[in-house]
Amino acid sequence: MGRRVGFFGLLAVAVFWGVAGCTSVRAAGDDPVVVNTSFEDFERGDFSELGAEWGKVLAERGDVQIDTHHKSGSQCLRLMGGEGRSVVFAFDEPALVYEIAFWAERWTSRAPFMFRVDVKGTGGWEEIFNGDKEVRVGRAFLSHVVIRPDSKISAVRFRSNAPSDTGVLIDDLMITRPVKMSVQSVKADQIIVPVCHRNERNPLMRVNVTTSGNLEPASLEKMVFDLEGTTQVSDIDELKVFYSGSDAGFGAGEQFGIAMVPYGKRVTFRGQQRLAHGDNYFWLSCELDEDADLMHKVDAVCERVEISGSAEMIKPAGEKDDIRKRIGVALRDAGDDGVRAYRIPGLATTNEGTLIAVYDIRRHGMGDLPGNIDVGMSRSTDGGQTWEPMKVIMDMGEPHGQNGVGDPAVLVDDVTGTIWVSALWSKGNNGWHGSGPGLSPDETGQFVLAKSEDDGKTWSEPINITRQIKKPEWRLLLQGPGKGITMRDGTLVFPAQFRDKNGMPHSTIIYSKDRGETWDIGTGAKSNTTEAQVVELNDGSLMLNMRDNRGGSRSVYVTDDLGKTWEAHPTSRKALIEPVCMASIIRFASVKDGDERNILLFSNPDRRSGRKDITIKASLDEGMTWKEENELLIHEPYCAGYSCMTKIDDEHVGILYEGGGTALMVFEKIHIDEILAE
Repeated sequence: MGRRVGFFGLLAVAVFWGVAGCTSVRAAGDDPVVVNTSFEDFERGDFSELGAEWGKVLAERGDVQIDTHHKSGSQCLRLMGGEGRSVVFAFDEPALVYEIAFWAERWTSRAPFMFRVDVKGTGGWEEIFNGDKEVRVGRAFLSHVVIRPDSKISAVRFRSNAPSDTGVLIDDLMITRPVKMSVQSVKADQIIVPVCHRNERNPLMRVNVTTSGNLEPASLEKMVFDLEGTTQVSDIDELKVFYSGSDAGFGAGEQFGIAMVPYGKRVTFRGQQRLAHGDNYFWLSCELDEDADLMHKVDAVCERVEISGSAEMIKPAGEKDDIRKRIGVALRDAGDDGVRAYRIPGLATTNEGTLIAVYDIRRHGMGDLPGNIDVGMSRSTDGGQTWEPMKVIMDMGEPHGQNGVGDPAVLVDDVTGTIWVSALWSKGNNGWHGSGPGLSPDETGQFVLAKSEDDGKTWSEPINITRQIKKPEWRLLLQGPGKGITMRDGTLVFPAQFRDKNGMPHSTIIYSKDRGETWDIGTGAKSNTTEAQVVELNDGSLMLNMRDNRGGSRSVYVTDDLGKTWEAHPTSRKALIEPVCMASIIRFASVKDGDERNILLFSNPDRRSGRKDITIKASLDEGMTWKEENELLIHEPYCAGYSCMTKIDDEHVGILYEGGGTALMVFEKIHIDEILAE
């Protein structure tokens, strides 16, 4: 789904100036649109009649509703499950209709299923489309239906039969008259995402050719791109252009052209793509050379396009933003090692400089515990440039579907070099919702550890510490997730969370003063907080940065007695916004440790709602302020949004995050100077 949602930072807005034979400013009488709706202007819920500027939408009460699913925007039309459902789009005046186009999604593959489209002409209703086999199951809106009745009609009707709890989703409905095509504009923009090793497709740039009309359609025949901002052109193994039609998101599309990167930085693509009325999206995509350096960048500018034999330069409006793309690694993605999904990143640097990444191996899909979930580990000995094959480091055995273990956090003991990973074991239905009071695996979720004493090469069997730290009346106790820390005095600390006897969650910490032999637990820092991360401040206190279910911003509390007591930090619920999501906070530098300055780093989706815009922020005053000039946006589109950072060396930070359409687990290595303004 992430590959089909596009939210883009502005690179350039260009107008196609005076292309002979295909560019014009259309007069009002040339408007081909009869109906154009994404259902955004209608109130959510069921209805029997809706008014629009072109006519009415009519249905029997209970047949349809305005729904929160969507192809674009935030709403769509849903024909409800059941037999004989229908909705009519009635025009104020009959119109000569050339084309009916829309996106559709079948809710389930279960029978029965029927979907038809009818038009009403002078002779009454006539069926013009049978979508029983054409409309596909799967998110989001995989079926683009185009019908050309080319007749005078007064209404269009959709009819369906589907299982009672399902239905058919419709979005982006466009009904047009026959009008000669003209090109209205050409726009080029970029999305802030990395280009990744292991991805065959990486979006560099999107070009949108907007047309009006459908008769005598124009074709795009040539595109010219300049790679001037690319650090080293040899980092690119192959460039391709894909056409995604009216779909603004980067995903599956038709290949327009392919070009091997030349010795110079200008690349030309030739093809023949017929344009449709409205938006026509073309994507420049690259595949990286296997040796492309993570500290290099890739960039592209669209210099010109040629439509139906005539060419003009694209004229960007204003200055081009510096959003050259960083090079990352698609560490884990759907299908890797036969696994459907990966989630919940943890990342740490060992005493030997090795990077240890941990995550959920969700074998049957994106769902949380309980389920067939194990803890996976990836290891890099060269700062993240390359990674060893995945290892399963926690698997609680048969039956796999009732013995899942997940939500990991990783901690490196700076004194001994031992690596600890904590996770939640759910025997049966003992995940977040099913776990109850008690201490045994049959009663409640279990807090388990695994450790490595050889820099992550081999791992111990799980160590169950539930009885050491969980109160019997609590419904659940689990770790961060993300990562833990070693304090300056050698104390090992994992962030944790518990649900009390009433089910209310509280963030807290667990800690060990004897190198992990025994563990203790703090009190709840604040009610209705969950996933947290911890950092030691220069005064020796611990700062707990918490996901707050109240929404909108992070809760931040501090303790100077290992969680026996807590105080609200002055920035709590003020300084750091969030959309209710896991986040990461780490110590990057401290004058107390011999560095020249104090630096804390924080990462999360930088929004009050909606998990997008993953951003790294820096504080130079121990978390008292997080100034806007000291932040870096690394991933714009919507995604699952969890992230975890680690200090790689004195100049670089590593971040592992859930990248949605980019990859389920994305790793980036970033120079600290990219985050700091000075």
